[in-house]
Amino acid sequence: MNKSTHVNSSKLHVAVIMDGNGRWAAARGLPRTAGHVRGADAVRRVVEAAPGLGIGTLTLYAFSADNWRRPADEVRTLLRLFARHLRSETPTLAERGVRLTIIGRRDRLPAALIDAIAGAERRTADGGALDLRIAIDYSARDAIVRAATRLAAGEHDRAAFARRLAEACGGAPPAPDVDLVIRTGGEQRLSDFLLWESAYAELYFTPRAWPDFDRHDLAAAVADFHRRERRFGGVQAVAVAETSA
Repeated sequence: MNKSTHVNSSKLHVAVIMDGNGRWAAARGLPRTAGHVRGADAVRRVVEAAPGLGIGTLTLYAFSADNWRRPADEVRTLLRLFARHLRSETPTLAERGVRLTIIGRRDRLPAALIDAIAGAERRTADGGALDLRIAIDYSARDAIVRAATRLAAGEHDRAAFARRLAEACGGAPPAPDVDLVIRTGGEQRLSDFLLWESAYAELYFTPRAWPDFDRHDLAAAVADFHRRERRFGGVQAVAVAETSA
């Protein structure tokens, strides 16, 4: 099956900035890494809940290119956790029809994590229930720059650029534009995440730290999304009706 056929354009693309792990741990007198461990449980919860909420593509921001600036011990622990959880969760993802793709750079990742990524992507390649994309060593601005340098002569439309952008993020087919960006942990910024794909995304910010985020929080965010009117640069439907009356 061609990988591009997995994306269902009628379903939502939800992107999540999983923030607040460290603060969650600090508030409980625990090391920051304890927050990352508990954050993995939240990932499991939202992946399980997403298909039932009409989500076809779920992109999770796990580790940004700027996160290399964090303490070296924390970074090493976090990358080891990624590898461990990829290996342990892959059989369940495959069983549930979840296709996993990692976006971002891979040349700076440890060999063990690269191997775990390759195995998880291969094992889940035929999943059709949910496209799960995890951003690791990811920078939207860097990806946009790399995509721009790859544009060939005559490639001047948005679709061509989206293909080049997908190549710059690891080679997976382009995902649908993001419908909803959720950020946990109380901060209200995009932090260099999916800037091109989120041009018309609705933004949803919650003070709940990522380790506490669950299916009810995801359902609340999706419900809030459905209450909004998306005009994509147009005018409100009521205003059009009043003008034409």
